[in-house]
Amino acid sequence: MSTPKTRFNLSDWALKHRSFVWFLLIVSMIAGTISYLNLGREEDPDFTIKTMIIGAALPGATIDETLKQVTTRIETKLEELDELDFTRSVTTPGQAVVYVELDPTIRGPAVPEVWKRVRQMMGDIRREFPQEFAGFQFNDNFGDVFGNIYAFTADGFTPRELRDRVEAIRRQVAALDAAGKTELLGVQDEQVFLEFSAARLAALGLNQAQVIQTLAQQNAIAPSGVIQAGPERILVRVGGQFDGAESIEAVNLRVGERFFNLGDVATVTRGYQDPPTSLFRHNGQPAIGLQIGMRQGGNILEFGAELEALMDRIAADLPIGIEMAKFADQPHVVEDAVGHFVKALAEAVAIVLVVSFISLGLRAGLVVTLTIPLCLAITFVILDLYGITLQRISLGALIIALGLLVDDAMIAIETMISRLEIGESLTDAASYAWTSIAFPMLTGTLVTVAGFIPIGLNSSAAGEFTFSLFVVIAVSLIVSWIVAVLFAPLLGVTFLRADMGHGHKGPGRLRRAFHGLLRAAMRFKWLTIAVTLAIFATSVWGMRFVEQQFFPTSDRTEVLVDITERQNASIARTRADMDRLEASLADDDDVLFWTSYVGQGAPRFVLSMDVPTAGPHMGQIVIQTPDLAARDRVKARLSALAAAEFPGVDIYVKNLEIGPPVGKPVQYRVTSPDTDAARDAAQGLATLIASEPRLRDIALDWNEPARMVRLVVDQDQARRLSVTSQDIAQALSALFSGTSVTQLRDDIFLIDVVARGVADDRQSLASIRNMQLNLADGRVVPLAALVTLEYGSEQPLIMQRNGLPTVTVKAAIGTADQPATLVTALAAQVAEYQETLPPDVRIEVGGSVETSADSQAPIAAVVPVMLLIMAVLVMAQMQSFRMSLVVIAAAPLGLIGVVAVLVPFGVPMGFVAILGILALIGILIRNSVILVHEIQELLHKGRSQWDAVFEASDSRARPILLTAAAASLALIPISRQVFWGPMAYAMMGGIIAGTLVTLVFVPALYCAVFRVRPPRP
Repeated sequence: MSTPKTRFNLSDWALKHRSFVWFLLIVSMIAGTISYLNLGREEDPDFTIKTMIIGAALPGATIDETLKQVTTRIETKLEELDELDFTRSVTTPGQAVVYVELDPTIRGPAVPEVWKRVRQMMGDIRREFPQEFAGFQFNDNFGDVFGNIYAFTADGFTPRELRDRVEAIRRQVAALDAAGKTELLGVQDEQVFLEFSAARLAALGLNQAQVIQTLAQQNAIAPSGVIQAGPERILVRVGGQFDGAESIEAVNLRVGERFFNLGDVATVTRGYQDPPTSLFRHNGQPAIGLQIGMRQGGNILEFGAELEALMDRIAADLPIGIEMAKFADQPHVVEDAVGHFVKALAEAVAIVLVVSFISLGLRAGLVVTLTIPLCLAITFVILDLYGITLQRISLGALIIALGLLVDDAMIAIETMISRLEIGESLTDAASYAWTSIAFPMLTGTLVTVAGFIPIGLNSSAAGEFTFSLFVVIAVSLIVSWIVAVLFAPLLGVTFLRADMGHGHKGPGRLRRAFHGLLRAAMRFKWLTIAVTLAIFATSVWGMRFVEQQFFPTSDRTEVLVDITERQNASIARTRADMDRLEASLADDDDVLFWTSYVGQGAPRFVLSMDVPTAGPHMGQIVIQTPDLAARDRVKARLSALAAAEFPGVDIYVKNLEIGPPVGKPVQYRVTSPDTDAARDAAQGLATLIASEPRLRDIALDWNEPARMVRLVVDQDQARRLSVTSQDIAQALSALFSGTSVTQLRDDIFLIDVVARGVADDRQSLASIRNMQLNLADGRVVPLAALVTLEYGSEQPLIMQRNGLPTVTVKAAIGTADQPATLVTALAAQVAEYQETLPPDVRIEVGGSVETSADSQAPIAAVVPVMLLIMAVLVMAQMQSFRMSLVVIAAAPLGLIGVVAVLVPFGVPMGFVAILGILALIGILIRNSVILVHEIQELLHKGRSQWDAVFEASDSRARPILLTAAAASLALIPISRQVFWGPMAYAMMGGIIAGTLVTLVFVPALYCAVFRVRPPRP
């Protein structure tokens, strides 16, 4: 964009309409303040969890039957879904859970429509399933976050009484305007148990099926008519429905001519689901949780305050014996996180102010200082209009932008001061920036914004997470240019003196040293270029020593413990091991409180949590510690305890994650059409990677088969006795697992009445041999006369990915090394091992390395667009191929400083750091644009080529160095943070080194390209 030959001058217009521009400035500040107060607050930005869960049941089926008849049909149909990335499934006998993972390039708003199509697809194939198929369950709210969770414990109250109390509280919370989804957690369903003794039934000649049928018929709800009695209708009701366990126990049964009381042949008790499917505990005590989400678009801090007031009133009214504790408090976390970032923002503002005052002087520094709140105020207004909230990413982006948005104001004021030095009036000096530097500044600003395009246009989950970074920086930088050409001239005229100058009678020592270096670089231009390229090549080589990272772990103080038993473990075994583990927490001074979940994972109280598939063999503990040091101590102690006292149990102690969840960082997937081949290959791979001493907690996500007993029925004998395999299966199910007879209707709850064997019968294999079958004619036949027992094993569960059995080998890292480093170290050994496997057995890298690659691929796809936009902007400004080449050649030089900082400090290069390095391209091109434009301006004024290059480099060195100092030093406050640290280090090193190299390299390259020769002595 060459300087237009037009009479219109925006800066001059602002000076001629001062009152109106002052009015705009005041309005902008007021509107910005209001918008800042109105902006929503969050801990992390929202990103769409593009996962749907399909549950399907085929009761009574073996795992092979479930896999072939249910799981495979679902996965095959889902292959038709265009948006599908992959499917993964967990199949257990009679139950299939299929996870539908969408392609990460699918935009969040399009996801609900995809889930509708998935439901329709499942409806289309419903008729293809066996008759016994029990239907589908869909969960497309997998990403729901419950930011506030309360635990209620009771002493002297039954679980049902506690449930009633918490349900009443839930209804009060749901009535709040900003409340979203509310659910109870850890509720134990009531059941009435009829425990029959098989021997007692047989001795009395009673048929258990007839008993069950009698109870169900008595308790049924059936219409009994309406009498039309003249002018009115009279309803007819038939009594007999059960109202409690006592009414069931009082039922009399007739066998022939004899009557028996049900209590004579069965024990009737009212209790809770046994065994339970899941348990929830707080500080080791059984509890019921209340999960509370916020309505989308609400203000988490306002909702938190409203909820806190309500829960304080509720706590005051709780009866003695019921205790309430809050263990997930997102409003507090958000308030604390935003407070830290606002503090960091204030520190960054102070740093920029110091740079401005020291470099420009008091008055000029004041002008630059005033542009900062003005830029931020207008930015807040735009963010509020577009619904961008204040959270980790947007606040970090403001700090990054802070060092960049003062660039234009600094250059404008520096240009104004240079005109004052040569005797121009305040008005002429203030308006000169528009005619001389405004459009190169605009080009530089747009190029800088273009450097962040890979963040704004890439469609990965990580890109969605960091999208507000692009919005904030793009808005703030464009606003900064407007402020520099519209408001800065007015502020300059108001606060600068007409006789103002830098106060230097001549160049100082640093400037004289730079003059010597610059002349040498221009005179020995080819040597300068060669040395710069050599340093750059060394930096490229040095990149191999920079460790790769996806996202760092969270800086929250929670510790998560994942417990995974063998897949055939009962929930009682899981609970016993978790009891032992929790016992170590009771007297730990570093533990504030903890919650534990048996048979399920913790609810998603932050969006980036990895929620595991529920099952009796797994559990999770969430431990709250007071600070990060305590968190690390608790992690170390628990890891040591798990290794010493829990052999055979996979216990993984971890932090919360930032960004898309991964789980154990080092993962390999072993896939084969044959289940046994996949499992055997995975075991061999686990042994191989165990040789790497930096890895620990190596485990397979499914492995050992479980014991199984098969009943081989003599079908001929069974037919003679009119007994079917279904009769035998139902009798066994009723004995061991129980069968639902009917339901009690208690208030809003339905309580199953379950018939099952007595404890001694249902907990022993001997019960199969001793079981007596009741025939239709009243005879009793021992089951052993009809069946033969065979013992064997089968998989308790099978996991698949894209329809193929897949075993994942997972490992944690015991050192400070990054996952990519260890995967690279193991690559050769894994490749050799792959060569020894059959062709249909594949090993793929998963975990952090795969997720990082998946997130970086969309960035790489957008980089050409970024480079094209930059090239167009530079060409539009320069209007010359050779000058554009000189400008663009400076772009990669920032890598010199990046490597020079990351390697010695041991800072890993993560996803966010890569985005910062890409942004460096735009920052350095911006400096080159301003420098080369000044050279052209001096040539137009009649300077020789040598003098033009030297004077332009000298005059632009000061503003370029000042803006580089402001941009890099403003990053210091976030360099201490876990998430932003790698990006801050990379950008500080890149800006400082890149700027210094640019001030020497670009003049030398210009001299080489345009054949500029030094003047004769």
